[in-house]
Amino acid sequence: MTYNCFDVSIENHIAHVVMTRPEKRNSITADFWRELPAIIRDIDQGAKARVIIISSTGPHFCAGLDLSSFSSGASDRGDPPTEQEKKQRRLQAGAAFYPQVLRTQQSFNCLEEARIPVLVCIQGGAIGGGVDLAVACDIRYATEDAFLTIQETNIGMTADVGTFPRLVKLIPEGYVREMAYTGRRVPAREAKSMGLINEVYPDHETMLSAVMSVAEEIASKAPLAVYGCKRMINYARDHSTADGLDYIAIWNTTFLQTEEIQEALAANAEGRPGDFAPLPPERQR
Repeated sequence: MTYNCFDVSIENHIAHVVMTRPEKRNSITADFWRELPAIIRDIDQGAKARVIIISSTGPHFCAGLDLSSFSSGASDRGDPPTEQEKKQRRLQAGAAFYPQVLRTQQSFNCLEEARIPVLVCIQGGAIGGGVDLAVACDIRYATEDAFLTIQETNIGMTADVGTFPRLVKLIPEGYVREMAYTGRRVPAREAKSMGLINEVYPDHETMLSAVMSVAEEIASKAPLAVYGCKRMINYARDHSTADGLDYIAIWNTTFLQTEEIQEALAANAEGRPGDFAPLPPERQR
């Protein structure tokens, strides 16, 4: 399938999703909001890969929201609105904006909801919505020239697509507050020291090669076990220790597969790839 904002390739159980609008700094458009969740769900629900890598092209990973999204781009047709109609539009604005925000949030929620890990490679700027995208992924990697900016503060708004609910669970709250209140650029090395970035690489090519190696390692493991890991980590993050312990006990009571354990042990001992059961395809939600 052809997309306006992405290229997608799948090889050796690894799906590579690449943002392809470098001339626009891969800014987030209406097509982007539609295409990303469609791509991720197609891969996940179709069990087409065991891990996803998201990367980008050009000087910046993602410049955030295309500001033209705030405008319909069309002029009023017919007679100018009456004062009463203008008043009604003002009163309706909040009610109309709320579901729009929920839809955009869901475009990044799909990364967290996917059964398989999502790794993201950041070069140049992850700005505004680019931060929302990055923090929704499982693991983040960056180049030396990369930086992250909560840009919304700089343009007079509050980030609303996922930055704060996720960021406060990834790094200490003081760092989040400073990033949010100042809107400053946080270089990759500093982000790594915070724990936000796993590793920093000298250039884009080196980063992609290294992250592909990580993806290959993930893809070599039992898909059902990796799925369980992601599910447990997400659950533990959002619940108490007691709840997390109970949930993993229930999960393994249902999902623990002796055959998969035996195959993993045998494959390790024999130095060969494991012959594991794939994730089952899911019905469309």
